[in-house]
Amino acid sequence: MHGHEGPVPGLRTAHGEGVARLTLQPGEPVLCGREEREAEEERQLARGATRASGAGRRGRPEEPDELRTCFELDRDRILHSTAFRRLAGKTQVFVFPDDHQRTRLTHALEVAQVARSVARALRLNVALTEAIALGHDCGHGPGGHASEDALAPYLAEGFDHAVHGADVVLAPLNLTREVLDGVRNHSWTRPAPSTPEGEVVSWADRIAYCAHDLEDAAAAGLVSVDELPSEVVTACGTTRGAQLGAFVGDLVRSSAAAGLVAMSEEMAGALASLRRFNYERVYMRPESRAQARAVARLLSALVEHVARRPGDVGLPEPAQSSAALRAAVTYVAGMTDRFACLTAMRLLDWPVEQLPRGFDLPGGGRGR
Repeated sequence: MHGHEGPVPGLRTAHGEGVARLTLQPGEPVLCGREEREAEEERQLARGATRASGAGRRGRPEEPDELRTCFELDRDRILHSTAFRRLAGKTQVFVFPDDHQRTRLTHALEVAQVARSVARALRLNVALTEAIALGHDCGHGPGGHASEDALAPYLAEGFDHAVHGADVVLAPLNLTREVLDGVRNHSWTRPAPSTPEGEVVSWADRIAYCAHDLEDAAAAGLVSVDELPSEVVTACGTTRGAQLGAFVGDLVRSSAAAGLVAMSEEMAGALASLRRFNYERVYMRPESRAQARAVARLLSALVEHVARRPGDVGLPEPAQSSAALRAAVTYVAGMTDRFACLTAMRLLDWPVEQLPRGFDLPGGGRGR
């Protein structure tokens, strides 16, 4: 089927009847391409917001897109990339989560929603903010933050998912410098991003994971919201919706008043208290630490095997041992949780009892 014969000769429509029409005043332009949106940004964005310009500042020069600004193009490239899709199979907090728990992909989408809300209210560049938010965790390895500890010893500079995401994983997409800078520096331990949009994503990341990780842990029966510190309950409530509303509202109001992206002392303290509660009761509980050790052992073994025998996974033989390790780290870091476990079982005869818990085994069994 190639659509329906529409009211305009030579054109097809998706539906046969009741097709909505574009109602235009005489002489009213309908097309809103890149140049029109760049002009709109100039009129509407705050003075310190980042403006899109032509093809943007990229490592490899490109021609500007006809319809999209440079940051809209970056957002779309990230959204359609293999690295972004793989986040669906990577741990946020729980390895091999159930149907309702977050993955690294749903985390990225929630960060993007929070960041968009803040950026729009502050008249910042929403497309740039969204691109950074969607790409910010594309450098994460399988198994959550335990992968950073596992992979760091094999690289002289260590392994930081933010840097790896910008400089290795997303580099083939030829993104703008502003997006890569925001991804590279979204972590609070990194230097400040060069744009206010990058600063917004740094806050949105922490706000989103503090709220949704608590919700997942409570739904799993690991904690009760009744145990939350009084400082958190008083400032932002006990539900994810209330917490997001309180933190986002304060971030917007405080930033607008100060002229820089910042949160009030009271609400920043509540966010820190919520994050500390999650660390003590969720991330660092004995079962989580055991899971992290299981993940680290598996990933270390995979890196060392792939470095010794790159042909087993289809990688070329490198000229130097350091290059072999770097290639192995990049390959293993790109794995989803499930693929890492299956590869370890296939190449290393990895014992089932040493797999991270929750792994669905071939034949319907489950790892312990």
